[in-house]
Formats: sequence, structure tokens, C-alpha cells
Amino acid sequence: MRIGIDLGGTKIEIIAMDETGQVLLQKRVPTPRGDYPATVAAICRLVEKAEQVLGQQGSLGVGIPGSVSHKTGKIKNANSTWLIGQDLQGDLQTALRREVRLANDANCFALSEAVDGAAKGAEVVFGVIIGTGCGGGVVVNRQVVNGINAIGGEWGHNPLPWTRAEDELMECYCGLKGCNETFLSGSGVQAHYQKRTGLSKTVQQIEALSQQGDAVAEKLMRDYSLWLAKGLASVINLLDPDVIVLGGGMSNIKRLYSEVPELWGDWVFSDEVSTRLLPPKYGDSSGVRGAAWL
Repeated sequence: MRIGIDLGGTKIEIIAMDETGQVLLQKRVPTPRGDYPATVAAICRLVEKAEQVLGQQGSLGVGIPGSVSHKTGKIKNANSTWLIGQDLQGDLQTALRREVRLANDANCFALSEAVDGAAKGAEVVFGVIIGTGCGGGVVVNRQVVNGINAIGGEWGHNPLPWTRAEDELMECYCGLKGCNETFLSGSGVQAHYQKRTGLSKTVQQIEALSQQGDAVAEKLMRDYSLWLAKGLASVINLLDPDVIVLGGGMSNIKRLYSEVPELWGDWVFSDEVSTRLLPPKYGDSSGVRGAAWL
């Protein structure tokens, strides 16, 4: 049995699967925000309860909103800031008395879709998370590419390439300006809309307005497709993936799957682009499945 945990900023999800990917158990609980000991305890309770219900012990993988520093063995780059500097892997292994594999949540998403999801059978897969933040994960032959600095696929904190004079370069929480995340995340889209209109709207409201013929919202959604095409073109030039799978809230915008591939050829260094852009097979449960596959 394989157990996966997706440790998110608002919820912790557990899944138990057999070796074929059949779901045996799945559950979500709220994340104890800001409380590291309570977070560890919540994960342990979920695992222990699942094994009690199913009557067997499983391997354990955990997807986290950050990565494990090769230098210290502790969590870094986590937007769930109470995890930073903590030995989450060691603490879980001590509490649960077994090996625990940790990986970035975007890597888990990419692995899930590469193993038995939308990109099943593909050699090189790039998984994109465009939700509250913007991240990415690289999987080659069903193996996650972590990298020597544990930042493989950290595409969100590269600058958006080929920007125009009209593109507003906003400050990113990482300390830099004009990162992909400031253009392509859901929160980035909201910030650009507010900058243009003075109004605060959700992404869903902005998309609905664009469909109703609102000129400002429609211009922003067209700009978004262009920005995403440029951002992904730079990935294609570097990795040349067979498949790019979109995840996170922005992946629910259907127009992206037709508009972006029509645009990205202008920046891809090739006479044709065979890379496929696909929605995830498992939606917002893909990350927890990928954790189980670790």
C-alpha cells in the first residue's frame, strides 16, 4: 500500500492506494496554520487512522509547498512559512517509525500526471501549478528531477520573458520583480486587474466578465494567454517536454488549451512545436497521488 500526504496551506489531504493506483481511502482536514507541532501531529493522526482502518501499513510520501535544503536537511522556500527551518522529514520519520519521502508539491503533481495521468507514457513531462502561486515540476522517465539545489522546475521565479512596454512588472514576494508568478498565478491576475480598474475581483469573476464582453477583462485574459505562451515557450526551449500539464485554479480556464499552443510557436526555437498542453486527469487530487508514488 502507498500512502500520500499533500500538505497545503489550507488543507492536508491523505490518500491510500494499491500498486495499481486504485484508491483505498482519501480524506482532507484543515491545516493548523502557523502551528508546526500541530501540523506534524495532524499528519501522523491521518496516517495512523488510515492504517488502522485499512489494516495494513504503507510507504509514505509527502508533498510540501517548498523543498528540503540539501545543506541543512530542513524546509526552505515554503509559502507555508511556519515550515521553514523545520526538520519535517526527520520529525515525521521519528513519529511514524519509517522512511518518509518528501518532495515539492509541484513535483508531486507532475509525477502523478506522468505515471498514470494526462501525460501517461510521455518521456519528459513538465507539470505547472498556476494557483495562488506559480510553480513547476520536471519528470523524466517517471523520475522527478530535483536538481543539485533542490529547485528543479522552479519556473515561477524566473522573469517573464519577452515582456512588452505595456506589461506591468510587479514586485514578487521572493524579492525580485516581474517573476512569472506575478503574471501567471491567480493572485497575479487579480493584482493586474486591480491595477487596471481599481476594482478587486476573483479570477472566476474576471473570467466571467470577459465572457460577458467586458473589454478590460477580455484584454487581460488575452494578455494572460500571451504571457503563459511566452513563459511556457522558454520551458520548451530548455526542456523540450513531450507534454505540459497545467494544474492549480487557473488550469480550469478552458480557452488556455487552444489559445496558448497557437501563440507559443512565435518564441519556440523550432520550425514546429509538437509539445502537448493538457489539463490534469486528477484535478486537485493529483498532488496527493504523486506523493504516494514517490
